[in-house]
Amino acid sequence: GYNGAILNSAELYNPTTGTWTTTGSMNVARYHHTASTLTNGLVLVAGGQNSDGDVNSAELYNPSTGTWTTTESMSIARKYHTASTLANGSVLVAGGWNSGGYLNSAELYQST
Repeated sequence: GYNGAILNSAELYNPTTGTWTTTGSMNVARYHHTASTLTNGLVLVAGGQNSDGDVNSAELYNPSTGTWTTTESMSIARKYHTASTLANGSVLVAGGWNSGGYLNSAELYQST
């Protein structure tokens, strides 16, 4: 996110207690990204923007260990996109915007 600076921090919300707890930080600071829960329990964070510009990188959060791992980057840097987890476990990333303008392209992330 962004609070005057671009953040790589992450927090977990516990709905039972109504509290937030810090967890491991992402490898890449970013905002205007998406986060998608995968069928294997990991969370995919993709794209966004940081101080270097539009981002095509992606990383996986493991809630069991509280750690982030870099995974395959998207083909196109994009922000303001949508991401939907499909029934087969893939994530469809569609649309968005980058320095070239609005995007009508889509790509699939397939977890292994």
